[in-house]
Amino acid sequence: MTPSKTIGKYRWTICTLLFLATTINYLDRQVLSLLHPILEEEFGWSNTDYANITAVFQFAYAISMVFAGRIIDKLGTKWGYALALILWSVAAALHAYALPIGDGVASILTAFGISGVSVSVMGFIVVRGLLGVGEAGNFPAAVKATAEYFPKKERSFATGIFNSGTTIGAVLAPLTVPIMAQTWGWQSTFIAVGLAGLLWLILWFIFYQAPEKQKRLSKEEYDYIHSDDPVVPAEGEAKTAENVVVKRRMWAKLLTYRQTWVFAVGKLITDGVWWFFLFWLPSILHSEYGMSTTDMMVPLAVLYALTMIGSIGGGWFPTHFINKGYNAYEGRMKAMLIIAFIPLVVLGAQPLGEFSYWWAIVLIGIGASAHQAWSANLFTIASDLFPTKSVGSVTGIGGMLGGIGSALFSKSAGALFDHYESLNDIHTGYTIMFAVCAFAYLFAWILMKALVPKMKVVDLDK
Repeated sequence: MTPSKTIGKYRWTICTLLFLATTINYLDRQVLSLLHPILEEEFGWSNTDYANITAVFQFAYAISMVFAGRIIDKLGTKWGYALALILWSVAAALHAYALPIGDGVASILTAFGISGVSVSVMGFIVVRGLLGVGEAGNFPAAVKATAEYFPKKERSFATGIFNSGTTIGAVLAPLTVPIMAQTWGWQSTFIAVGLAGLLWLILWFIFYQAPEKQKRLSKEEYDYIHSDDPVVPAEGEAKTAENVVVKRRMWAKLLTYRQTWVFAVGKLITDGVWWFFLFWLPSILHSEYGMSTTDMMVPLAVLYALTMIGSIGGGWFPTHFINKGYNAYEGRMKAMLIIAFIPLVVLGAQPLGEFSYWWAIVLIGIGASAHQAWSANLFTIASDLFPTKSVGSVTGIGGMLGGIGSALFSKSAGALFDHYESLNDIHTGYTIMFAVCAFAYLFAWILMKALVPKMKVVDLDK
């Protein structure tokens, strides 16, 4: 008889809730990119307008990542996750009312002597910023819930399951959003995806309680969850005011280590590629191949489905080298060097896409899959080089820089596309961005290797 049958399975119910929330999280952020061709035509947006809207989301998401974990720790997992989901679900639905919101903001700006602001752009900037703030709470809350409901030996597996919601959400969006938009209109589509999150909230309040309060959790399963807990610090050490000060000092001290920057540089340079594929591909397919939102349903679903290969295979790949005798960091870096060459296939997307758009879909899908493989290893580098107590802080620093880099990446793409569109040569603009995406990982790897050539775990007590 397996341990799960002996001790109970309720922790997997919680994991299922985390998976559903992460799926909704990615579904909500994808709606705008899929409706961009429709909104662009309706409101006359330039590429720079769209870039500004997406960049605000990325900036808000990046900055909020720094504070989201602390707020969730303070409120507790149940109410912290609920607050994050309410905020991002309401923000998602408010996209339907972007015009009156933008009109209100424009009136306020006019009162201060600022005129000429696009009402539609301003409205979407406001709601997109709110969405970024809310969505930043998903991963800190999900990771915290996993730590509460799973022993250490099962946490990576549980994290992999709920994190697969990112791929499912990215696949589900192009299969559902175009149909909803065609049937109900774009406003109702935003409202529908916002309501999906609020429906999840009902399940969350029904099934989630902290383990020590959870009546559905057997004593055997509770004991199993805590079977590999560390010894509790004496005299309430983790809760003392002195320890809080130490943690704040540690956060600043982390900025002085090369090991922090090896992770942060990797995020800064490469995160923008993933967001570019997420936010700009529908527009590129519309511009390059004349696809409508319904035409691109299956191609985009296939493209994002390919990323599952990278998510699963990328996490396994370094073990091949570690089993050969490499230490964790060097084995991971060797795997990441090989992975860094894979996105070069994106350079063939446009030339081969002239024969069939499926060539472009598959090659970009391979590049996006490589990003997921790269990202899986990049996150683990933080735990390779730092003690457990500082991994969350290092991840927050890198996540913030990754978000800022992504916003700058999106802004640059919009300006570049507008420039070449004015020359009636948007194709060249896409070529330049695909080249940047193709070489970003090799450039990042070279800088990372230069910062930390060999494994050296940080000793924070020195």
